[in-house]
Amino acid sequence: MLVQYKTVNINNINIFYREAGNRRKPTILLLHGFPSSSHMYRNLITKLMDEYHIIAPDYPGFGNSDQPRMDEFEYTFDSLALVINEFVEKLKLEKFSIYVHDYGAPVGFRLATKHPERIQAIITQNGNAYEEGLMSAWDPIRTYWENPTEENKNNLRPLLSVDFTKYQYTDGTRNPDRISPDAWNMDQLVLDRPGNNEIQLALYYDYRNNLKLYPNWQEFFRTYQPPTLVAWGKNDMFFGPKGALAFQNDLNDCEVHLLNTGHFPLEEELETSAYLIKQFLKDRLK
Repeated sequence: MLVQYKTVNINNINIFYREAGNRRKPTILLLHGFPSSSHMYRNLITKLMDEYHIIAPDYPGFGNSDQPRMDEFEYTFDSLALVINEFVEKLKLEKFSIYVHDYGAPVGFRLATKHPERIQAIITQNGNAYEEGLMSAWDPIRTYWENPTEENKNNLRPLLSVDFTKYQYTDGTRNPDRISPDAWNMDQLVLDRPGNNEIQLALYYDYRNNLKLYPNWQEFFRTYQPPTLVAWGKNDMFFGPKGALAFQNDLNDCEVHLLNTGHFPLEEELETSAYLIKQFLKDRLK
């Protein structure tokens, strides 16, 4: 069984995705975070593909997908979610579980609220939906939301540097020397593409609109009660453990695991994450 690397055209944008496993088995849609791509799931896919059908796309402007110019595509989370919804429909994915990390949460929860009938389960790994999950690392971005001056925008540019990309992967880990530099180097190749910095800054600014949707997403949880696994890196500088525990406020079938690692748990807790996913889904996807 092999991973396949494919591209599909969605609204004149080539969307790259990884696919593995048997389509007759339950599908898991893996939705990546910032500043990563489906590359962050390279190892998880091989752990899950024997039991599940796995799909992992790259958003426009990320990974191996096209990077349309900003005058050709509106870089907002609404737009990213619309593209991924079209992607889901083009691939004829009728029912699936979503695995959301970081930016994957605002994309995935938009899909879920738009088509609740498609969502079989949720796996959230540092994919936030509660105000109490937002840590102080958001303060410079909040400052930009409140006062979008050029100065405040420029204050965010260091967040797009290779030093900070590496820091996102290593901060909060038990063994930083065991985190492969391939991860942050792959991400940085994309961040360093001409025009990508402005795209990422536009998404930073638009992130404020995700917070406005938190009540909608929480209402979705309460109404539809999707079985939810929370496998959270508790040392994440962006999304703290209070955000992980908050899912239990609205969901009856919600299993929370706080892992002793940082923002990218799969880099240090791959085996644990894969085990938790398999154990959780096997009882809930019949």
